[in-house]
Amino acid sequence: MVARRASPTPSGRWCAARATARAAIPPTAATPQSPFFASADVNEAYAAARSKLDLDTPANSRLVVRVGEESHNCWTTSCTADAATMLARINQFVNGIQIAPVDPNLVLSKALTLYDGTVAAGGNRYETSTIAKYEFKTGTGSTIFDTSGVEPALNLNMSGDIAWMGGWGVNIKAGGKAQGTTTGSKKLSDRIKATGEYSVEVWAAPSNVTQEDAYVISYSGGVMSRNVTLSQRAYQYEALGRSSTTGANGAPALLTRDADRDAQASLQHVVLTYDPVNGRRLYVNGNFTGDVDPRAGGSLADWDDTFALVLGNETSNNRQWLGVMRFAAVHSRALTLEQVQQNFAAGVGERYFLLFNVTALTSVPQSYIMFEVSQYDSYSYLFTKPVFISLDPAARPGSIQIDGIRIGVNGQEAQTGQAYANVSTTVTDANYAATSGQLLSDVGTIIGLQKGPVSDQFFLTFDRIGTRTFARTPVTGVTQQPADLAPQADIGIRTFEQLNQSMSKITGVPTTNTAVRTTYLQVQQQLPPVPSIDAFLASHQTGIAQLAIKYCSEMVNNATTRAAFFPSLNTSGPASQFAGTGKDILLVPLLQKAFQQQGNGTDLVSQPAGSEVRTELSALIDRLVANGGSSANVAKGACAAALGSGALSIL
Repeated sequence: MVARRASPTPSGRWCAARATARAAIPPTAATPQSPFFASADVNEAYAAARSKLDLDTPANSRLVVRVGEESHNCWTTSCTADAATMLARINQFVNGIQIAPVDPNLVLSKALTLYDGTVAAGGNRYETSTIAKYEFKTGTGSTIFDTSGVEPALNLNMSGDIAWMGGWGVNIKAGGKAQGTTTGSKKLSDRIKATGEYSVEVWAAPSNVTQEDAYVISYSGGVMSRNVTLSQRAYQYEALGRSSTTGANGAPALLTRDADRDAQASLQHVVLTYDPVNGRRLYVNGNFTGDVDPRAGGSLADWDDTFALVLGNETSNNRQWLGVMRFAAVHSRALTLEQVQQNFAAGVGERYFLLFNVTALTSVPQSYIMFEVSQYDSYSYLFTKPVFISLDPAARPGSIQIDGIRIGVNGQEAQTGQAYANVSTTVTDANYAATSGQLLSDVGTIIGLQKGPVSDQFFLTFDRIGTRTFARTPVTGVTQQPADLAPQADIGIRTFEQLNQSMSKITGVPTTNTAVRTTYLQVQQQLPPVPSIDAFLASHQTGIAQLAIKYCSEMVNNATTRAAFFPSLNTSGPASQFAGTGKDILLVPLLQKAFQQQGNGTDLVSQPAGSEVRTELSALIDRLVANGGSSANVAKGACAAALGSGALSIL
């Protein structure tokens, strides 16, 4: 069974290994050179060298390779001899490390590495019309290869801050993108114009849900001209697509409803389709979002074949998207709902079926606990869908009780991520299917990566499986100490997006209004980023006031929204209409809509008293009228004072 090395610590043997590396410049030298694995301080030297050591295969240690193969910092005239000396010292260090065997009392399965499993990803995809495909399997270099098989290959060149991720993918950070040539991208235009349809498909995980005008994938020539773009706008996905019924920039956009929160900072399958009948459609995780294209479908004959395909940005580098991308594809047909769901079910990334042999524990021939496992990122693995199954089609489990499944790595149970420790189920003939087995749990878990997918060995332990049991000592919980925290405020503050949505809801002016959106983008960084009232600044209030003024101005200037908000307001009449009880033209709608004051004894206790609000707004209206303000400007001023007040911003 798997054993593990005890955690090594600096020792006399390490000092011997370090002594052979004196040619590396220590921190005490006139010109220090890191890493300081030749430091006179053994702890500093060891900390710098740990990442340069391969304890399982010492000859692969970077300290050996750097000297022997790259002739770097050799301390004699023979680098080969120096490398042999370094290897001997590292072997001496390794031989002094005690081997810690796996606890013999545990009830164990057989062990596997990730690559001992059967590849599970990418199968059963619908790809009949795929004309460009990116699986991010290469893992090295600066080229993302088009694996669609459709010539010419539309390979993408990585530039800026974009890096390969473990488990197939790239991490796009500020300044990063991957772009194809205009010559290679031309095949997209040629083939899509021939069918009049297309689909753009990605598996992507946005870094956050605050980025806006962030282009996930785009086939375009700059911010003002494109064939098609899929972008993120905070919690929404946006599709711009050129056709005979839109402008050259693909506007008006198809935007998912903000209330649906379709865009999330997690791995999602997003598909944009287009056909002449339905126009643009968006699908997220296999589901149609229900958003209807504001323009009917049309012809794609005017698509520009001089544009380039780009991931994570615009060709002009000013529409940055931040996140991880694990798959991207372009199709020359509009995928149907069934085809989208088929591709969603096929999954993405480097996934394997790991079959942990438990035949000796259950007495069922060729019996296994099967997990679907993937390298989630460069630091962890994802375990999902544990199933009891036998590869003998004639085998039947009878009745097997399974309790407390834990995942082990390199001879030790993982310290975190034991989501299956509470499993308690019985595998029975009634619940068991010969072809698919019996599902043991519907949750997933993350297990930390240690040595990497080539070397990490996984195994399972059980508190009980069949007649075999392990008496686990209950973990003693930590006694909770009373928190010694300063008193916290009972109230909070609305954040930037909440303020924007609230003002839109109250005034009836959509957040997509051009003037409003321009102002919002200008003051967004000036609005409250967190709900803590203690973090509220004077600059926040200034930003809130600017946004409130713009919303009220757009509402009053538009006849439809003005009539819905102020039904009795006549902007063509003199401001004297607000004399006396005429103020109710403004006050009653504001009290009802901005302050939720009903004027009938049902005022909300969380809002200021209606009489106090009326007094303040009435005095403001009088001052605006006295200063010669027009009816429209008086209405805008009263509205802005209401929306910009603490009644809206304070929670």
